Amino acid sequence: MTPYASLADDFYINMNLATEMELPGQRDTILHFFECVQKKYPSMRKFYCRDKRDFVLEEDKDQGRYRWTAVESKRLCSGQVNPATLDAALDQHRLVLDLAPALLSISPLDCEALDLLFGFDFAYRGNHNALLAEALGVGVPFDRVADLPGGRVINYEPSLTVSLDEDCRVQVRVSTETRTNAFQVRTGEFAEEQLSVYVTARQYGSLDPQMSYVEAIDRLAQLAREVVDSCVVEQILRPLARTISMK
Repeated sequence: MTPYASLADDFYINMNLATEMELPGQRDTILHFFECVQKKYPSMRKFYCRDKRDFVLEEDKDQGRYRWTAVESKRLCSGQVNPATLDAALDQHRLVLDLAPALLSISPLDCEALDLLFGFDFAYRGNHNALLAEALGVGVPFDRVADLPGGRVINYEPSLTVSLDEDCRVQVRVSTETRTNAFQVRTGEFAEEQLSVYVTARQYGSLDPQMSYVEAIDRLAQLAREVVDSCVVEQILRPLARTISMK
C-alpha cells in the first residue's frame, strides 16, 4: 500500500515522454514493444488502437487497480492506477523508458518534455469549484469577490508552476481540475464526478549527454515526492478530504 492511498479515492502515477519526431508506427515495431512490456507484466492483456494511431496495452480495470501504457504519434505514456507500492509504479515506468531507445528509436536528443505526474482523485457530487474555495481558501485579494452577495463560485482551479533551475528546464506544477460547469450550478443537478489534484515534475528539452531516460525519471520522481510530502499532503489533500467528509 502506498503512503498516499488513504489520501484520496484514487491515486495514480503517470509518465509521459513527448518527442520532437514522430514515433514509429509499423505493426512489427509496435507489437514487439508491447510484447516486451507484457513479458514483464503478463496481466496486461488488453491491446487496442484508438484514433487510428494511438496504441494501448492495459490490464483489466474492473478491480480498480491497473497498469497501462500507450504509444502515440509523438508521445510515449505509462501509468498505474492505485499501485500497490510507489516502486511498483516507478518500476513500470523505468521498464518502458528502458525499452524505448532500442525498440522505438527514441534518442535522448528526441525529448521535447519528460514528465511524471502524481494524481489524486476525489469523488464528489456537488460544486467542485465552491468546494475547493471552501477547503483551500481563495487568498486575501479575492476574499471579497468570493463573498459578493448572492455570488456562487463557478470557476476556481488554483495552480502554480515553479522553475527549479536557471534555464527553466526543470519545473514543478501543482494544479487542480474541477468537473463542474455553470449549467450544473444553475440547475443544482450534480453527478458524482472526480475532482483532481495533480503534482507534475517535468523536464524540458534533450537529456544531458550522460543521462538516460531511466535516470531522468528517477530524478523527477524524487522531486515529485518531495513536493507532495512537504507542500501538498497537509496543505491541499487533507483539507480537501476533511471538507468533503463534512458535506
